[in-house]
Amino acid sequence: MTAIQTAPDYIRWFKDLRIEDVPLVGGKTASLGELYSALAPQGVRVPNGFAITAAAYRDALRESGADDELRKLLDGLDKRRIADLAKRAAKARAIVYDATDRADLRKEVNEAYRLLEQEYGRAAAVAVRSSATAEDLPNASFAGQHDSFLNIRGTKDLFETCRRCFASLFTDRAISYRIDNGFDHFKVALSVAIMKMVRSDIAASGVIFTLDTESGFRDVAFITGAYGLGENVVQGAVDPDEFYVHKPTFNAGFRAVLSRRLGAKEKRMVYAKTDAKTGAKTKTHGTTTRNVATPPSERSQFCISDADVLELAQAAIVVENHYSQKAGRPTPMDVEWAKDGNDGALYIIQARPETVASRRTPDALETYALKKPGKAIATGRAVGEKIAAGKIRLVKSERDLRAFRPGEVLVATSTSPDWEPVMKTAAAIVTDHGGRTCHAAIIARELGVPAVVGTENFSKHAKTGTTVTVCCAEGDVGHVYDGALPFEVTKVAIDTLQRPRTEIMVNLGNPEVAFKTAMMPNAGVGLARMEFIINQHIGIHPMALATPDKVNSAKDRKTIQNLTARYKAPADFFVERLSEGVGTIAAAFYPHPVIVRLSDFKTNEYASLIAGRDFEPKEENPMLGFRGASRYAHPAYAAGFALECAALRRVRDVMGLTNLKIMIPFCRRVDEARKVIETMAGHGLERGEGGLEIFMMCEIPNNVILIDQFAKLFDGFSIGSNDLTQLTLGVDRDSDIVAFDFDERDPGMLKMLTLAVEGAKRNRRHVGICGEAPANYPEIARFLTELGIDSISVNPASVLRTMEIVREAERELAARAPQALAS
Repeated sequence: MTAIQTAPDYIRWFKDLRIEDVPLVGGKTASLGELYSALAPQGVRVPNGFAITAAAYRDALRESGADDELRKLLDGLDKRRIADLAKRAAKARAIVYDATDRADLRKEVNEAYRLLEQEYGRAAAVAVRSSATAEDLPNASFAGQHDSFLNIRGTKDLFETCRRCFASLFTDRAISYRIDNGFDHFKVALSVAIMKMVRSDIAASGVIFTLDTESGFRDVAFITGAYGLGENVVQGAVDPDEFYVHKPTFNAGFRAVLSRRLGAKEKRMVYAKTDAKTGAKTKTHGTTTRNVATPPSERSQFCISDADVLELAQAAIVVENHYSQKAGRPTPMDVEWAKDGNDGALYIIQARPETVASRRTPDALETYALKKPGKAIATGRAVGEKIAAGKIRLVKSERDLRAFRPGEVLVATSTSPDWEPVMKTAAAIVTDHGGRTCHAAIIARELGVPAVVGTENFSKHAKTGTTVTVCCAEGDVGHVYDGALPFEVTKVAIDTLQRPRTEIMVNLGNPEVAFKTAMMPNAGVGLARMEFIINQHIGIHPMALATPDKVNSAKDRKTIQNLTARYKAPADFFVERLSEGVGTIAAAFYPHPVIVRLSDFKTNEYASLIAGRDFEPKEENPMLGFRGASRYAHPAYAAGFALECAALRRVRDVMGLTNLKIMIPFCRRVDEARKVIETMAGHGLERGEGGLEIFMMCEIPNNVILIDQFAKLFDGFSIGSNDLTQLTLGVDRDSDIVAFDFDERDPGMLKMLTLAVEGAKRNRRHVGICGEAPANYPEIARFLTELGIDSISVNPASVLRTMEIVREAERELAARAPQALAS
C-alpha cells in the first residue's frame, strides 16, 4: 500500500455540489448534487451522499506512475482485435485498482461513510456509482459504460468497491466507446458517488423520460417501473410496467394517468442475503444482489399505484423545468427513481439530459412503410420507427458475438453494455426481455437501429442465418417478419412545405401512432375511430362488460374474467381502456381539435368481438341495419352506450382534454339526432357545457336534404364520403362485382358535396370531410377547396400530398378571383 501526503479534500457532499461541478465530480454526481441541494424545497426527494472527486483518481494515477503505464499499455490498441482489447483492458483495470489503494483516500472515505451512518443508521447500505467527467455530454449518453455497485455495507467493502469503480474506466466497452466518440482516454477521469440505498428491493424502481422516447414528442412524461432494484429495468432484463402522463393538462391542475401498460416483470433484483429483522447483508461469495422470480400475483398487478405515477410525474416535471431554466432552453430529462419499501416514499436517484429523441432534427419528415404484408414470427415493443432486413445472428455466448457480421440482425435474450461495438453494426436488434427504456432500446435509438424488445421467447426458436424483416413502423407493436419484405422510405423537407389555408386534418384510430403522427404538420384529428380502439385494445363486446350476467358461453365468461381481473367491475375495464385510447389521441394533438366518432361497428362486426354473438341480431344487410345513432338510445345497446359516454366524459373532465369533440355517425332522422343528444346529456355529455361541441357525420342523403334542420342540433358536420357515395349511387362498396360503380367523382355526388358544404355554411356551421376521396382523387380536393370547405381530413400517409394539392388549388382560385380568399 502506498501512503502519499496530500490535502484531505477528495470528498464533496451532495449539499455542496451543483451542476457546474462536472469537472470536479462528473456529470452524474454533479446532477445529484444539483437535485439534492436545489430541488428538495420543491418536494423532490434525493438520498443523501458524497462524492470522491475526479482529482483523487488523477492524483492516484499521476503520483503512482500509473499514467505512464497506461499510456504504454494502450498505445497502438486496435479495438477490432477483440481478444487483445480484453487482455489490455483487464491489465489497465488492475493498474488503476492498485494505484487507488491510498491510505489518505481510505481515511477520508471511511470518515464520510461514518457521517452517513449517523444519518441513516449503522452499516447503512449504499450505492457506489461511477461518474465520469465526460459523461452526460450532449452528443453521447455513456449509458452503462462504467460500473456501479449496489447494497454495499461497511468501510472495508465500501473502499474496495470504490477502487473497482475507478478501475471500470477501462472496461472493454468504455475503451471502445471512447475510441468511437473521439474521447482521449487520458482526458477522461472518474469520480465515485456514494449514496444511501433506497430499499427498492422490497418495493419498485424504474426510469422516467420527460418525452416519448420513440417519437420525441415533448408533451408527456413516460414512466417505467418494475419490482426490485432498478438495474433490471435499465439493463432490459425485465419487461416493465409503462405509464404516460400528459404534462400540459397536469400543469393545468388535472391529475390523471393518461395511459398504462402492464409489463411481465418476470424477476426482481433484491439484496443477496439479508437479516429478516435488520436488513444487514451476510456474505454470499462476495455478491451483493441477486434475482428472484416475481410471484404471478404480483406480475398481474402494476408495481406502483396511480398516486405514485402522478408523484413521479410531478418530480420529473420539476426536474425538467429546473434544468431547462439553467440551460436557457427546453431540456428533456432521463430520470431514475426508486420507491423505498420501508417508508413508502419515492426518491429520485439520478437525472441527466435525454440525449437521443430530443436531438432529432425536425428538418425533414421520414416515414417507413412495408410494401406488402408478411408472416409475423415474433412481436414485441417497437423501438424506433424504421424497417430493416437481414440474416439472424443468435447471440448466446462470447463466441457468437465474435462471429457477428455487419448487417446481421442481433437476436438475444437481452443485451449488455459490453456488446455496444457489435450493436453498432447490426441492421436490427431483437430481444426476449426489456421495455422501451432498457439498454438495448437506449442504444438502438442512439444508433438509429430498429429494435423489437420484449418478444418473450424469440431467441429460443430463432436460427442463425434465417432472413427476417424487423418492422417498427406499425405503431407501438414491433414485428419480426419471415423473409426479406420490400419497404419504402419517404422523405419530405419541412422547410419547403407550405400549409394551405384550408385545414388539413388526419384520420386516426390507433393510439400507438398518435404521438408520431401529431408531429406532422396538421390541424388536428378530423376523425378518431372509436371502434378501432374497442376492437384492438378491448376486444370484448361493450354489452358483455355492462351486463356480464347475460354472457352465455362459459369460455367467454372465463376470458372476460381474466381480462378484467384487476378491476372492481368489468365495466371499469371498458371505461379505462377506451378513455386511455381516446385520451392518448386527444393528448397527442392537444390543444388542436380531436373529433372522436362514437362507435360505428355494424352488427356483424360487433358480433366478432368476445361474447358479441350474445348481443347482436343477424342481419341480411348490416350496412343499412342496426348501426350508428340508431343503437345509442335503443334498449339493446343503451348500457353499452352509457359506457362509451362515461369514457369520453373521463377524457374531458378527469384528464382535462377539452379539445375532444364528439361526432354522431349514421344519424338517419332529425328526431333520432335529438334523442341521441338528450341521451348523451343524461350521461353527462351536454352540448355546450364545458365547451363541448357535438358534430354529425353527413353521410346519408337525408342529412344533406335536411341540413338546415340538423344544423340546429349540431355544432358542425363531417362529410363521410364513403357512405354518402354508397347511398347516393346505390352501390354496396363491399361488393366486388359492382365496385366499378362506386365513384365519388360522379356528377350526382359532386352535387351532394356542394349542397352539404353550402348548407353548412349557410347555417354558419363548421364543415369538413373525413373520407379518403380528397386523397385518392386530386380533383375532389380541388373541388372541395373551391367550395370553401373548412377542413379536409385524410389518413396520415396522405397528409403531405393533400396539402400540396389543396395549396395549389388555393393558388389557382386566388389567381382567378383574389377577392374570394380575401373575403
